[in-house]
Amino acid sequence: MGIYADKAVNNFKMGYNCAQSVFLAFAEELGFDKDTALKLSSSFGGGMGRLREVCGAVTSMFAIAGLKEGYTEPDNDETKTKHYTRIQALAEKFKNKHDTIICRELLDLPQGADTPIPSKRTEAYYQERPCEHFIRSAAEIIEQEILN
Repeated sequence: MGIYADKAVNNFKMGYNCAQSVFLAFAEELGFDKDTALKLSSSFGGGMGRLREVCGAVTSMFAIAGLKEGYTEPDNDETKTKHYTRIQALAEKFKNKHDTIICRELLDLPQGADTPIPSKRTEAYYQERPCEHFIRSAAEIIEQEILN
């Protein structure tokens, strides 16, 4: 346990955003090459393009759940309900650890979108940003709930 979480945290420390860090950790398991995994998840960092909405690590957690267990029949309400129940349970697991799935609340930022300019990744950035904990939690939840 924890191999994927360690990979996800290492990805973040290499400069990838929170969504990319989590998705890339599971890319091989999901059948994605590195570039496709990074491009697919690139828009979700900073709570969806730095809008500070749903945390990118959580968004990747949901995307991975969809790839592993999602539905394909648009008119099967039973299957949709089962999947959405699963997604809500994953969100609840994350909330139990961190109180919210909203990026701005996790980072204690003011209401509204952030500048689209990414923060420089310095030693101070990594020391003051708690994102590493959220990334680790999302990866651990996937590992426990989706891969087992």
